Amino acid sequence: MTAVRSSEAVKRLDQLYEFDRQPVTPNKLLGGSYFAGSYAGEHVAATEFVIGAMFVNWGVTINDVVFGLSIGNLLAVLSWALVCAPIATQTRLTLYWYLRKIGGPVFTLIYNVLNAVLFCILAGAMITVAASAIRIPFGIEPQTQWYPTDWRFVLVVLAVGAVVVSLAILGFKKLAAFASVCSPWMLLMFLAGALAVLPILAENAGFDKLDSLDKFWQMGKTQVWIGQQPDGSPPAISFWEVMTFAWICNLAMHLGLADMALLRYAKKSSYGYFSAFGMFLGHYMAWILAGVMGAGAALLLHQPLTELDSGAVAYQTLGATGALAVVIAGWTTSNPTLYRAGLGLQSVTPNWPRWLVTLVAGSITTIIACFPFVFTKLLNFVGWYGLLLSPAGAIVITEHWIFPKLKLSPFWFTQKKKTLNFPALTAWLAGIVIALGLFFTDTLHLFFLFIPVYIITSLLYILLAWKTGAKGPVIIESNTSPVAQDQSSVAPCEPQDVYSNKRTSLCWISFMIAAAALIACVALPVKVFVGGIEGLHERAENMKSWILWPTIIYFVAATAWQVIRGKST
Repeated sequence: MTAVRSSEAVKRLDQLYEFDRQPVTPNKLLGGSYFAGSYAGEHVAATEFVIGAMFVNWGVTINDVVFGLSIGNLLAVLSWALVCAPIATQTRLTLYWYLRKIGGPVFTLIYNVLNAVLFCILAGAMITVAASAIRIPFGIEPQTQWYPTDWRFVLVVLAVGAVVVSLAILGFKKLAAFASVCSPWMLLMFLAGALAVLPILAENAGFDKLDSLDKFWQMGKTQVWIGQQPDGSPPAISFWEVMTFAWICNLAMHLGLADMALLRYAKKSSYGYFSAFGMFLGHYMAWILAGVMGAGAALLLHQPLTELDSGAVAYQTLGATGALAVVIAGWTTSNPTLYRAGLGLQSVTPNWPRWLVTLVAGSITTIIACFPFVFTKLLNFVGWYGLLLSPAGAIVITEHWIFPKLKLSPFWFTQKKKTLNFPALTAWLAGIVIALGLFFTDTLHLFFLFIPVYIITSLLYILLAWKTGAKGPVIIESNTSPVAQDQSSVAPCEPQDVYSNKRTSLCWISFMIAAAALIACVALPVKVFVGGIEGLHERAENMKSWILWPTIIYFVAATAWQVIRGKST
């Protein structure tokens, strides 16, 4: 009996097929709301708590934060929309399998192993962030060493990791639906936390109330982004580093093309612009609001922000709801990251289904998450992982778009039936070696290194490919863009059933309840903010006690809305 049940479970998991090795078919393409929800959910997330606080610790000025992040995030959106999305919708493949067509199995194996390891580390960091909130009710001290100092923290990480892995196994559509529910509430939690601590920051700046833009600016300039590090030293980074970091913190996803895994489902390449929901709600607003939360929590606790983790900051500003926000933020970031890692490992384990690969990658990720070094060194890690992976994107972009213009043949290497694209590997390694030289000689900051790496990789690959056989007739494989050719597999629309009107009514009711709950989540911290400093402590404690209830109502109603909406379509 046990064997039968196990076989049935495996059969059901195998049905979670998501075109791991083949192009996505037309009947599986998704609308823009999925990508808006996915990008918002992933990028209004756990990293924002860390990065927003780090800008404060690095002593960045308010001008650098406001204007540097604006330009950097715009460049990131354009990179998704003008580079990654068009290639994804033209090929309908993941990067991992399109790269195999270009570089051959050995080159892809090297890339995918490195990709999977780095993505597992990044997902592990997000699980660690989520665990930093769950530790609070158990009285576990903040984990600031590179290793865990409390065995109970390890148990918390294992529990969080189990949930993350389960959600990643369910696949992209389930992840997008989960993110769509979480992302509006997540953004409001950043806003709520900032509003709750603004009165205490205003008082410390010498203002009774923040009733003008000038006062807001002065408060931010003197209390949050003060232009010097906690020890009084000058800022660690300038405007240019802030701008470039905002651009490259997801370098592997956009110019590195890893988000082909998501955007291959897009009906149009213009859906790449939906990345703006992540960049400007998450990497702009959430970073700024997280900085305010961190500065306010440090002031309330009379501790340096460098000694507080994300869970401590959120709990101090929003109570149990803040801790819940950190947990959900960790889930919504680690889920798609682990999903990508599982897809990347498909070429290493060609006979394994995606769910089994994701399970193995998730187990490794959870073990990594037990060691908080992935959290404490997050920003430097983000810079390096983008730098190491992005040259593969440069090679794909060069062969996909530049080769035909230079009369060089795309897929020239795999047509020779060889296994290792030596020009591609040489160009990749050469770019990385030069970047390391520039970094260790202090010639360029880490955040700027991707520019010479991208240029060197592309130019060297063109030269080596031209010398070793790419020059010749331009051959475009007929299955490069298969989705546009075959519409016969599109599933016919199901007839409208007799319950459609009832479903529509329930859908609207659940939507309105969810919207009202979100309004309540904002109204409570607004009341704390507008009341000024008098009676602040009592209002703040009341807000922490009451905000959990509209949060629960929101998640119940929003989940019901998603379920009913899904059935009605």
